[in-house]
Amino acid sequence: MIVTDSLLTSFLKTRSDTEEICAPLETEDYVIQPIVDVSPPKWHLGHTTWFFEEFILSKYDTNYKRFHPEYAYVFNSYYESVGKRVIRTNRGNLSRPTVSQVYQYRDYVTSHLQAFLEENFDEKINELVEIGIHHEKQHQELLLTDIKFILGNNPLFPKYNETFTENPESNQSNEYVTIQEGIYEIGYQGNDFCYDNELGVHRVLLEEYAICNELVSNNEYLDFINDGGYNDSLLWHAEAWDWIKNDNIQAPLYWHLIDGQYYQYTLQGLKALKLNTSVTHISYYEAFAFAQWKGQRLPTEFEWEVAQHQFKWGSRWEWTESAYLPYPNYKKAPGALGEYNGKFMVNQKVLRGGSVATSQDHTRSTYRNFFHPNLRWQFTGLRLVKNI
Repeated sequence: MIVTDSLLTSFLKTRSDTEEICAPLETEDYVIQPIVDVSPPKWHLGHTTWFFEEFILSKYDTNYKRFHPEYAYVFNSYYESVGKRVIRTNRGNLSRPTVSQVYQYRDYVTSHLQAFLEENFDEKINELVEIGIHHEKQHQELLLTDIKFILGNNPLFPKYNETFTENPESNQSNEYVTIQEGIYEIGYQGNDFCYDNELGVHRVLLEEYAICNELVSNNEYLDFINDGGYNDSLLWHAEAWDWIKNDNIQAPLYWHLIDGQYYQYTLQGLKALKLNTSVTHISYYEAFAFAQWKGQRLPTEFEWEVAQHQFKWGSRWEWTESAYLPYPNYKKAPGALGEYNGKFMVNQKVLRGGSVATSQDHTRSTYRNFFHPNLRWQFTGLRLVKNI
């Protein structure tokens, strides 16, 4: 049985889409790593290539010869069971391999995997290719947000391009949708791709609540700032209060107060702040404090999943009040792929929805993203809930 046309087409398109994201970059942009959470674009290109080489070609293609014997060391991310790796903080210290060499590596692996799939295929390989495709789609979003951090922390505020629209505007009024008390099923129940952390379909009891049909806007968040929200210790967790004081946090990431007016760095450059678009690049700490200020709260991930068909979502990853934990009956995948999600189920918060940077066909109503509560370089926002 040979590979299906749709899977091969999806693989090739995914590889092409990643390189299209990098097309506006200058060579110097590929190597920068300003903070530990941001990886150099060059590393993303290599890591997503290593994934296919490591988990498919090197294991199933008996004729395959690795492009370079040390690239596995350079481009492994966190797979302890696969082998040693460059530590995360040092990814930006590597001038070699060069950008052109990394692109040669990509072409080599892409062409070899295409040829292999056209002649060899079974269900296990199908599953691994599909995981690799979605893994690369995850890194496409990380590429965009990492590029934004790299350029957005340059004092010249350079543009990435003129076309990426990250702040869709809304003129809808806020309305609250009531969800009745009841027992609801949570988790992925379809037949298409999902991650293992979405599985273990189970029931939850929810009390009656009302959830807003709109995300919190820049205008609402500006009211929070102007009312002294960042200076009121009663609104913040103790850990969050230490964070804003130690890091002098006074506004969302990429907001700049210039001559009494707020501007926001976007991938199209520095722009006057749009008031009627959803606030973004805020931490869980900030989302929680804002909800406290409003006398409301964040939804749990279960409340969000049950209500999501009642509102439009997908422009911002939405912070929830849920800790990132395994579902009942969750089963971690065997081997190295079991490190993909399960090992991170501690000290992180779940986000739901997706964002303007999320790749096409890469999110679902059951998708569980997760980040540490202080992080805000992703397109993160919040939606409010009222108790009834």
